[in-house]
Amino acid sequence: MQAAHNPNRARWFQPWQLWVFIVIIVLLAAGCASQPIATPDLILVEITDQANTLKLDIPSGTSVQSAIKQAGLTLSELDRTQPPTFTLITAPEEITIFRVSEEFEVEEIVIPFEHQTVRNETLPEGQSLLIQPGENGLQQITYRRLLENGVEVAKTVFKVELHTAPTDEIIMIGVQTPFSPLPIPGRLVYLNGGSAWMIESNTGNRRAVVTTGDLDGRVFRLSPDRSWLLFTRAILDETSTDINALWAASLDGETPALFDLNIHNVIHYADWVPYAVQTVLVSTVEPREAAPGWQANNDLRQLVIGSDGVVLSDETIIEPNTGGIYGWWGTTFSWSPDAMQLAYARSDSVGLVNFAEGTFFPLIEILPYQTRSDWAWVPGISWSADSQQLYAVTHELVSGLSNSETSPLFNLISINLPTGQQIPLAQQVGMFAHPSFSPVSADSSSRLAYLEAIFPEQSGSSRYRLLTMDQDGSNRLKLFPPEGSSGLDPQTVVWSPSRQENQPRYIAFTYQGNIWLIDSETAKTRQVTGDGLVSRLDWK
Repeated sequence: MQAAHNPNRARWFQPWQLWVFIVIIVLLAAGCASQPIATPDLILVEITDQANTLKLDIPSGTSVQSAIKQAGLTLSELDRTQPPTFTLITAPEEITIFRVSEEFEVEEIVIPFEHQTVRNETLPEGQSLLIQPGENGLQQITYRRLLENGVEVAKTVFKVELHTAPTDEIIMIGVQTPFSPLPIPGRLVYLNGGSAWMIESNTGNRRAVVTTGDLDGRVFRLSPDRSWLLFTRAILDETSTDINALWAASLDGETPALFDLNIHNVIHYADWVPYAVQTVLVSTVEPREAAPGWQANNDLRQLVIGSDGVVLSDETIIEPNTGGIYGWWGTTFSWSPDAMQLAYARSDSVGLVNFAEGTFFPLIEILPYQTRSDWAWVPGISWSADSQQLYAVTHELVSGLSNSETSPLFNLISINLPTGQQIPLAQQVGMFAHPSFSPVSADSSSRLAYLEAIFPEQSGSSRYRLLTMDQDGSNRLKLFPPEGSSGLDPQTVVWSPSRQENQPRYIAFTYQGNIWLIDSETAKTRQVTGDGLVSRLDWK
């Protein structure tokens, strides 16, 4: 049997067709072999590296960075080239390398100290006394110098450091005024131009207690036995975040001794504990950059101080807390004369401190006052001499206001501690009435001094009058200022210590920056100082 015929297969294997195919392949191969292989064009570059010059050929399109690398050169982080390293070379080029280095040099600049003069009435007029010698400060400026191929091309300030702060020179200049001396009981201390002074026996007998010039007046309290002064000093070091520091001065030696109690940021309260040996209560704040500059802790701590000024114990009575409405501002406190109770005052309440539980026990709720500013109003409080009455300024509601906290009405009341009864004493006294009760006297008579706003509707900015009354609100007497004179700045006035026989009972206050004494019965006044620099008082 014959096999089937496949015409396609027979056609594929025709000899002449195979021969044609081989010839075509050979011709194509020969044509490809005859084409020349393209090679990139070489470009001459000249590289100058300071005093050395290198020449080499590189392919077109090579970057400056690669050309330098091919030349066997390296660049440091600061070195630069011209043209820049990312430039592609397409024509003959001259490349320059700039070797860049940096140096630091320190320059010291002397900061001259400033001169301060403090007027004081204890020195005769024209006489001067060097209180603090001046010392120059030192500032260090570090410069960064950039050098290219050894030549300076730039010099900039890298950092500035205050190595030593200058100390101001303080010179006290006598401006003794012709006020005649007046006998007084006890010791009267006052803050004058950042320094503390003491008057004893008579108003002409004065001596310096603290002359550092940095007392800020936040705390300025004489101990019950008149032997110690508690005060705060502003911290002027700009590198510190603290506001101030609590100090104590022993007054009985020929030269007062100063002691740093290592307690910082005391704004609203620190005072001696009555009938306790060198014991202090203190409340603190935490510094903040935002106004008012602190966040109150509303805490209470008890310190016991040794005779050498060392804090022997530091006990927490009340832990830090929010302090109620507007508690960021802070809380104030006041001891009862018998030292059995401690009252507190804050923006939303007045009450007593529960020492056993470490809590606040409110006696009355206070309508908070909205100041629309970076401060908060805290009621003024004072104890009666028998420790049975607590006097306080209250904020009262006025009908018709859309916001009750903006009411301008402030009244003075007393709280009877045994019964809890609230007794109205005076209306529209102003927010800064600051009641102050007189100490116990030999004749058992006591009076309440307080301030009354001249413009009660604007008591936040108004000046005030000084008045007294009996503890039940009767026998009201207006003492100061005389008719037609400007009023007092808000303050807490201080009474003279226990009344002596045939001796007036004085009230001390500051008026236009000077100490004034006024007889609380006759309203006769005596000016004590005249330099206009007094800001705080205490008298025991």
